[in-house]
Amino acid sequence: MAQLSKDLHRYFIESPSTEQVTLANVLELSGERTFGFLFVLLALPSALPIPAAGYSVPFGIVMLLLALQLILGAKTPWLPSKVMNHAIPLTKIQGLVKSGIPWLQRIERLSKPRLTVVCTSRTGQTVLGLAIALMAISMMIPIPGTNTLPAMGIFVTGFGLLDDDGAISLAGLGVCLMGAILSSSILYALAVGGTSLYDWLKASVSGLLKR
Repeated sequence: MAQLSKDLHRYFIESPSTEQVTLANVLELSGERTFGFLFVLLALPSALPIPAAGYSVPFGIVMLLLALQLILGAKTPWLPSKVMNHAIPLTKIQGLVKSGIPWLQRIERLSKPRLTVVCTSRTGQTVLGLAIALMAISMMIPIPGTNTLPAMGIFVTGFGLLDDDGAISLAGLGVCLMGAILSSSILYALAVGGTSLYDWLKASVSGLLKR
């Protein structure tokens, strides 16, 4: 069972070894399941209930590159050295880790290797990679509503890859599908000047809160 929350807490909170963090540092924790590990960590800032601004576009680009490599059957990820060595202040990472650990722990309680063919077969990885690629593109759209749900889809799908849990990855695909519907609705509404599903949901929630 994946214990990513414990690893992150130990590495970044209990005994941090540096004042700045790079993806190269993070990969030291990843072990063999590098793709799933990176998808979970890179999606986390935008997937949180209170997303951290400024991460969706750059992390979306990186996740798109990783998803394309997963589709092509790469065993280990490749990223430009500039990306791998870009430093982020430790304090920012610590804030994200503290906010994200409770959500990681919830999934960890459910996660175990099952339906592994979904995560390990070429067909399964191709489907997962395509879904993640589409969600990464959605995250790069600078329009409210097109970032959080797609990031959640990548987060859940990536967690399944991390622990060879095909059931969780399939659940992630379901979230990705909802993210695709929501993003498409928003873009369609902007194109034709109508009301998107996102606007409808906001209005519905506001109406319920006023009662």
